[in-house]
Amino acid sequence: MSLLGKAGHASVAHESGFPAHRAGVERLLASYRAIPGDATVRLAKKTSNLFRARAKNPAPGLDVSGLAKVIAVDPVAKTADVAGMTTYEDLVAATLPYGLAPLVVPQLKTITLGGAVTGLGIESTSFRSGLPHESVLEMDILTGAGEILTATPDNEHADLFRGFPNSYGTLGYSVRLKIELETVQPYVALRHVRFHDLRELERTLAAIVTERSYDGEQVDYLDGVVFTADESYLTLGRQTDEPGPVSDYTGMDVFYRSIQHDAAQPKRDRLTILDYLWRWDTDWFWCSRAFGTQNPKIRRFWPKRYRRSSFYWKLIALDHKYDIADKLEARKGNPPRERVVQDIEVPVERTADFVEWFLREIPIEPLWLCPLRLRETGAPATASTERTWPLYPLEPNRTYVNVGFWSAVPTTPGQQEGAANRAIERTVTDFDGHKSLYSDSYYDKDEFAALYGGNTYTELKKRYDPDQRLLDLYSKAVQRK
Repeated sequence: MSLLGKAGHASVAHESGFPAHRAGVERLLASYRAIPGDATVRLAKKTSNLFRARAKNPAPGLDVSGLAKVIAVDPVAKTADVAGMTTYEDLVAATLPYGLAPLVVPQLKTITLGGAVTGLGIESTSFRSGLPHESVLEMDILTGAGEILTATPDNEHADLFRGFPNSYGTLGYSVRLKIELETVQPYVALRHVRFHDLRELERTLAAIVTERSYDGEQVDYLDGVVFTADESYLTLGRQTDEPGPVSDYTGMDVFYRSIQHDAAQPKRDRLTILDYLWRWDTDWFWCSRAFGTQNPKIRRFWPKRYRRSSFYWKLIALDHKYDIADKLEARKGNPPRERVVQDIEVPVERTADFVEWFLREIPIEPLWLCPLRLRETGAPATASTERTWPLYPLEPNRTYVNVGFWSAVPTTPGQQEGAANRAIERTVTDFDGHKSLYSDSYYDKDEFAALYGGNTYTELKKRYDPDQRLLDLYSKAVQRK
């Protein structure tokens, strides 16, 4: 059921969360109408999980204050209606009491559902459940034209439904999303499997994706970490309801360090499902080491409420605003550093090639690995129901591996701006891969169009934002303003 039709006319909703959501949508529409016609429409949002520079905009932004709640959970149908600005932290808190969770829960608590759909998200279930947008059943979207439209895989706005992922708010903003949920058990049993050879890791990962098991045990969750060329790990998770002791990595222990071991046999561990879902958030993967938080002497006194990605992101924002790190490097006589904060995908058979190249050329470690495949729904594809995602084209029935790396590297005087990022972009393209657009990008217009939607995006933009009230994707993802 759609809450709102075109131009914001509400239909009757009986669920208890819908009246409050409707009021939030009305405030959203009022704020849209208050923005001058010649001004670019943007969200009035102080926080972000993006690592691109954001252009300053003197015009008022869209009021999304009423769009940050879970509207309704249907435990029988295993679905949830969720406002677009709802964080996964709040979404998981609403679904876990029913023994349910979203099919893909991105790693960081303050990522919003709408952000994960329009900007892509990924996690350790992506080898079996695809990306967050693939479990969306329908969306209410505020388009650049000021209309709230319901988009589904097979209605008159199916082109918007398919084109919305990876559009980063340049076609509109999700107001409400109806998503599928899956049953989860209260615990996750982990095995950390060590590899001394990246090609052996690549072969094993590909086999697990196909077989959904390893050494006779089911695999429900799958990701990995590369520390060096001869020390890498796959972490295999299995859902279980068996009671028993569990580890806690929100205190003095650091999760990614718990993965490492020298034994020939896998290292085993157990977490509650909640702690598993947020295992990376406490230390922002390993990025908290930049703030000294992993030093036991500091960690002991670092308030627990500040051991989370959202707080570290605020520290990064301060650094960007005042160039703190570069000033400290200058005092040491060092050049500024280039930010290299990226997630890329390459076909599984090129994983070792890319990682070997990266470790040779870019001085950053560790690296995160996360396999993904477009979701296999089991339903026969038809012209009206086949789900394709033109703005981030992945091949069906093909396994890719996301490689994540988040740090900075020294610059060399006289080098082109963004030299390391440009080299990464070229290599990813050479390896038939893709790069997420949440951070710095340097593509020229023609290459960008070839990689991210081309004429399909142009046609969607003409239909759903004819007056160009929203930035276009190239301007938002690449151009610096």
